[in-house]
Amino acid sequence: MSIAGGIEKSILRGLSIGCRAIQIFTKSNNQWQARPLTTRETESFKEFRKTSDMFVLGHTSYLINLASPDEELWQKSVASFISEIERCALLSIPYLVTHPGAHVGAGEAAGLARISQALDRICKGTKESKVKVLLEVTAGQGSTLGFRFEHLAEIMKNSHYPECLGVCFDTCHAFAAGYDLRTPETFEKTFAQFDGLIGIKQIKAIHLNDSRGELGSRLDRHEHIGQGRLRLKAFRLILNDPRFQDLPMLLETPKGKDLKEDIQNLTTLKSLLGSAKGKSSIGQ
Repeated sequence: MSIAGGIEKSILRGLSIGCRAIQIFTKSNNQWQARPLTTRETESFKEFRKTSDMFVLGHTSYLINLASPDEELWQKSVASFISEIERCALLSIPYLVTHPGAHVGAGEAAGLARISQALDRICKGTKESKVKVLLEVTAGQGSTLGFRFEHLAEIMKNSHYPECLGVCFDTCHAFAAGYDLRTPETFEKTFAQFDGLIGIKQIKAIHLNDSRGELGSRLDRHEHIGQGRLRLKAFRLILNDPRFQDLPMLLETPKGKDLKEDIQNLTTLKSLLGSAKGKSSIGQ
């Protein structure tokens, strides 16, 4: 949800279409610098969130690359990441979602080591904030890391601050990375793999997105729910899985000038809710 006009406006936009959870950038996602949040902004945001009972997650800027072999960019990414955690802490946002990073030709091993080093520095510098970093499952386009569950497992295993980390599962990204979710059998196989390598309880949030790319294409292109290669069955399975009933679920589907597409996607998802009576929070 956009924070244009004031960060608290994101909550109002979410409420206007029936969201129970939203994801926001706490600053411009294509600029390094950010204007400090004022006391009025933080207090207003927290009051809006409290009275609306809205679950809010943050997402890091796309400029950040914790796997970068370029020392200047890596240092800049770490500093920016710390700043974003501090902004989440001021707003009492519990989770900050991030793409692990891209090795840009340095190789997977070097990139993963770079990410672990960066996250240790970040978590050490913000350990009093209580904000948890959620590593997002990625599609693996280009040199992006995090498209194998083994990548996330290695990052978390090597962390000196494992309590600081969790996972955001993205349906489009996982499918594009080669993890099939379309049948009960492949769905269970995928999450059995995840559980064996990382632990299912490490999933703290889910991005519900259909995929324009085929299974294993590594194409990071989101589609409206039911209009991509995943189709509806995958979403019915994940929405009605009791293991995920209490998790915030967010859309990152294509957006137009208004919220019509969001409303349609939410309507489609809600129509898939079956007999499972959990408290899943579905939103944009």
